[in-house]
Amino acid sequence: MKFSARNQIKGKITNIKEGAVNGIVTIEIADGQEIVSSITMDSIKSLGLEVGKEAYAIVKATSVMVGVDE
Repeated sequence: MKFSARNQIKGKITNIKEGAVNGIVTIEIADGQEIVSSITMDSIKSLGLEVGKEAYAIVKATSVMVGVDE
């Protein structure tokens, strides 16, 4: 598997919340840290995503916002 995106974070799927069109997939990447993604139900099914299965969170963005508490 190769991607042009450099931010590829391996983890384990801990939750999948299914919806009518999209689902919410939670991937634990390290000691309680999670990445949550909204993807289509078609993608969830075609990738064979299941709780407990290893998967990659792949982040490709043209900009990243940074914020601080006031």
